[in-house]
Amino acid sequence: MQKKAGPWFYVGLFVFVFVVMFPFLWVLISSFKPVSELFGDKAFIPYTSDPTFDNYMSVFVNHPFMTYLKNSFIVSGATTIYTVFIAAFAAYAIARLHFRGKTVILGLVLSVSMFPQVATISPIYIILKNLGLTNSYIGLIIPYTTITLPLSIWILVTFFRKIPHDLEEAAKIDGASLMQTYWRVIFPLAIPGIFTTAILVFIAAWNEFLFALVLNTEEAYKTVPVGIAMFQGQFTIPWGEISAATVVVTVPLVIMVLFFQKRIVSGLTSGAVKE
Repeated sequence: MQKKAGPWFYVGLFVFVFVVMFPFLWVLISSFKPVSELFGDKAFIPYTSDPTFDNYMSVFVNHPFMTYLKNSFIVSGATTIYTVFIAAFAAYAIARLHFRGKTVILGLVLSVSMFPQVATISPIYIILKNLGLTNSYIGLIIPYTTITLPLSIWILVTFFRKIPHDLEEAAKIDGASLMQTYWRVIFPLAIPGIFTTAILVFIAAWNEFLFALVLNTEEAYKTVPVGIAMFQGQFTIPWGEISAATVVVTVPLVIMVLFFQKRIVSGLTSGAVKE
């Protein structure tokens, strides 16, 4: 018998959601405030009597914001496609094939995902500098892959393990090779997990800041997080423009996550319950 939630549950839920959403709500309100209300006595008033779109106009007129968006889409999209393609093969091999050292490989994958970025930024910068890949898209896609590939492999391994072995045995009896079994039988069944992984990889690449700041210093190759950070001048910080830019780059991600939330939760919790 399921217990019915009481009124205090909804009160607590409302407070929790409000606390979680408060920073973004405040940024959203600040993006519509004129400069005169962003500082001084009106700075902490949670509304504005004179809403304006000047901050949004300034973001696109006074800054190369479209270039930042284009760079982020290119780098995040390429990273997602490349990472998911490699992770799908690696996860299938770990989940379905029998070979020695499988547990060690999974442990190494997990340990790599735990490395702090600041510990790897120096050697990565030196290597990419010597290869002439700084200030380029490839120069960001390569380190982004090292960040997102371990998590992708871990998520996809759980998906491949849930696919019944009987399907592979039936394909072998019908004369299918290993690659034919993978592409025609296993891969279509793993598409929900691959789709979930792709969303998480895209969000991780879209939000990354440190590598983009260090590796791509030219204006033509800066991504959105770095571009927004560069809005501030030597003596002023344009909070209105920063808030407007933050809203512009956050809303699409929020909509995407809300639209695909069931798939994301399914991907993250897959394998949590032993069947």
